[in-house]
Amino acid sequence: MIGRLNHVAIAVPDLDAAAALYRDTLGAKVGAPQDEPDHGVTVIFIELPNTKIELLHPLGEDSPINGFLAKNPSGGIHHICYEVDDIIAARDKLKASGARVLGTGEPKIGAHGKPVLFLHPKDFTGTLVELEQV
Repeated sequence: MIGRLNHVAIAVPDLDAAAALYRDTLGAKVGAPQDEPDHGVTVIFIELPNTKIELLHPLGEDSPINGFLAKNPSGGIHHICYEVDDIIAARDKLKASGARVLGTGEPKIGAHGKPVLFLHPKDFTGTLVELEQV
């Protein structure tokens, strides 16, 4: 069902400092910040030859990233994203097998402009999983 790894998302307390670290220290190609109000985050994508790193920073007081950073003040890995061909078929198969889809269960448009869903971390060995339709 799942395809390639699309990205690893890292929540960061300082978006500019994290972007500079990847750009200046690691020599990575760093994209521009983009606000994603539907998800309560500002993101920057780091382009790697085989995948991406998504830096996440809270956008507003209600951001889900605020709680994560309160528990992890230095930041850390927030979720991993896998590609799927058909997000609705993937959702239905996962739900039928007992996996919990977060939110309403309906896909939202993610930072790449494609439908995404999140799966409960307790169902995936403590890892928040994002599925993105390609």
